[in-house]
This record gives sequence, C-alpha cells and structure tokens, in this order.
Amino acid sequence: MPSSVPRPRRAARRTALLSAAVGIATLLGAPAQARSSDRGHALPSECSGTSPVVCHFDVPPGNYTVSALLGGGTPGSTSVLAEARRTMLAETPTEAGRHALRTFTVNVREPEGQPTDPTGTPGLDLRFEGAAPRLSGLDVTPAHRTPQILLAGDSTVCDQWYVPYAGWGQELTQFLRRGISVANYADSGESTQSFLDNPVLFDALEARIRRGDLVLIQLAHNDKTTTATAYRANLTAMAERVTAKGGRPVFVTPIVRRRFNSDGTLNDVALHVTGQANLPVEMRSLAQELDVPLVDLTAMSQELVERLGPLESRDLYLTDVNGDNTHTSVHGATRYAALVLGDLKAQRLVPSRLIR
Repeated sequence: MPSSVPRPRRAARRTALLSAAVGIATLLGAPAQARSSDRGHALPSECSGTSPVVCHFDVPPGNYTVSALLGGGTPGSTSVLAEARRTMLAETPTEAGRHALRTFTVNVREPEGQPTDPTGTPGLDLRFEGAAPRLSGLDVTPAHRTPQILLAGDSTVCDQWYVPYAGWGQELTQFLRRGISVANYADSGESTQSFLDNPVLFDALEARIRRGDLVLIQLAHNDKTTTATAYRANLTAMAERVTAKGGRPVFVTPIVRRRFNSDGTLNDVALHVTGQANLPVEMRSLAQELDVPLVDLTAMSQELVERLGPLESRDLYLTDVNGDNTHTSVHGATRYAALVLGDLKAQRLVPSRLIR
C-alpha cells in the first residue's frame, strides 16, 4: 500500500480483507469441518498441505469463480495453478500480516487436460504454490453464463501436463480477471483436418459455444502436408460453424519454430512455409476474405525471437532441455500468451476491465 494512503483507508481495507477470510471459508455448502491457515482463519476441508496447499472440489463441469485470500502472519509468495497446470495467478508476494484478495474464473471440464488424454480427475483442482505459499481464505462459486475464450490448437497451445512443457493457452489465464474463462480444447499433434475429424475436439468445442464467446484458432504446425486449398477450406469450415453458434472466430497464426538462417533470421521451416503452402500467408489472406479478426502471432513471435537472437531465444523453447525448438517452456508460453492477449485487447475483442 503506498505510504500516501491515509491510515483510516488502510485500516478499512485490512478489516475488509480479514472479514473476507472468514466469509470465504466455505464452498457450495461444504462440510463445517475446516483446516486452519497460518493466520488461524478457516480453509475448506477440501484443502490440505502447506507448500503447496492443494484443494480438490467435487463439482460438475462448468465455470467457477475462485476468490483466494493470500497472505498471513509471515511473509509469503504465492502462485496458483488450476486443473492441468493452468497458471491462474503469477507469483504474488505478501508482507507479514498483510493480505491480498485475488479472484479469477476457472473452466472445469472432463478430461481436464488435452481432450484426447484421459489423465486427470473430475472436479476442480487448485494448487497454491510459490516460494512461500500463504492462503488464509478460499471461496468457489458457480459462474453461470460467464463469457468464454475457447481455444482450438495444437501442442503449442494446449494444457500440457508435464514439466517443462507449456502451451500459450495454458498461460493465458494468469492475465485475466474474474468474469471470463478459458476453455482450452487444443490437443497435441492436431492439424486443421484432424481437429475437425475428431468428435472430442472441434465438435466438443462447438457444443460449448455461447453467443459472444471468442474462439481462437491456431492450427498449422501439423499441416505440413496440407494443401493451401484444403487448409483454407478447413479454417473456413471452423469459422462458419463458430459464427453459426453465435460465437466470434479469431484466427491466430502459429508461433514460429526456433530455427535460424546463418544471418540470424528465421528460416522457412520456422515460418511454416511448407512444400504445399505458406500457411501464415494463407491464414492472413483468408481472415481478410472472411472478415475474421486475426492475431498475427507468427509475425509477433518472429520479431521477438529474431530480436533476442540465437542465444537469448533459447529460454523461450525447450532447446536446453532436449533440443526442442518447437515446444515452449513456461517462460516462452507466458511471453506468447501475453502477446496474444495484448493484441486481443488492442482490437477490443477482450475488454480491458477483464485483463490484469
């Protein structure tokens, strides 16, 4: 709190936060028994542990607003993951005796990770991690009719279960406030054709679209043998089906691979120029033809990777782990998620009030 804030306002805020700690200790009629936090406030009995604090709630698929009161009697530093390693809140410091109330909206679905992966558990899973996690209160409530961002994509977008992998869709959530959810239907290894063909992918996503929802479509990494004609036809089919459901399709050109020419520029493989088509060029052209908003993530990621150069760009990918220059680290996925959301904000597709 800035020192210029008058003491009465500071005290009032502290009182409100401590009141919240008591008021948000229960969930949807959760059992009366509760675990004590480090400040003595009650946490739901569905939570256990201290570092991390792990919570599981037996709730049906849907969207839920989570209110978490961070902090306690000792200094803390807390981050929040939900479901399949979705980052809901970046690491947040709290001073001793201070609290920070953070709210966000989580999409719960089955399976909770990639649609073709049976791994996971029903219900809502939350993990409060970080250097020194501190949780003093927690509340989970249904968020009916919440606006959604639905994602159609491949392994560079999806919710990755295993460290050190991360997709940018997995990191998008940390930049959003309560009142909007991210439903990530991206799946490893998918092309535009396979995403349309598999009922648990586009058909399942389509069934969840409500009027006004955004549907971000980034598919190209696995379209290496797809012709320009087929690629455009598949994207057109997705856009038309989203529109027919009342949603708003948004094309997202693919993130670049980290493959350099000798002069420090990215080569054709990195830029998704195949023997069949220049896929980002086709997507840009089609977006203009169909009057569909475009997030040119190829151009933005190319600028970032070339600016960082062959050495510094290694941290964006898994180059230093297993020589992988396609899939991103948590750091890289977070950088790319910020680029996507920044462009959505600039185009006024996501209101500023919903962005942290």
